[in-house]
Amino acid sequence: MKAQELKGWKHFWREEDGMGTVEIILIIVVLVGLVLIFKEEITKIVNSIFTKITNQTNRV
Repeated sequence: MKAQELKGWKHFWREEDGMGTVEIILIIVVLVGLVLIFKEEITKIVNSIFTKITNQTNRV
């Protein structure tokens, strides 16, 4: 390897721009996990909200 190539690789390994992507992927994984764990509870809440909305729009 040439000295310039080696210097480029050192800069590449020190670069931290990719950390934002890793953090976003980890957040998405956690959110998907929570949705899978609490799927039934979330479904009940959403159905309840839509039922209330439907009942209240029928009054108008």
